Amino acid sequence: MALIRKNMFFIKKTASYYVLHISVAALVAYAVTGDLVAAITLSLLEPTVQAIVFFFHEKAWQRVSLQSPGQKDSVPASV
Repeated sequence: MALIRKNMFFIKKTASYYVLHISVAALVAYAVTGDLVAAITLSLLEPTVQAIVFFFHEKAWQRVSLQSPGQKDSVPASV
């Protein structure tokens, strides 16, 4: 639970990205296949994996910025 509370900002950001990604993926998959079941399947599989990877990507960049104090592109103090 502490992990969730500590990372709530990134979890919310990841969730919003996930919904956006699924929507775009479903539209693209349907446009390509013309098959609603295939479009839904593809749109859930790929973005789910991407959302998980995105979370850890954000955490890695946060760690890099914390190890390099004084950089202009570091994570804002409010995050």
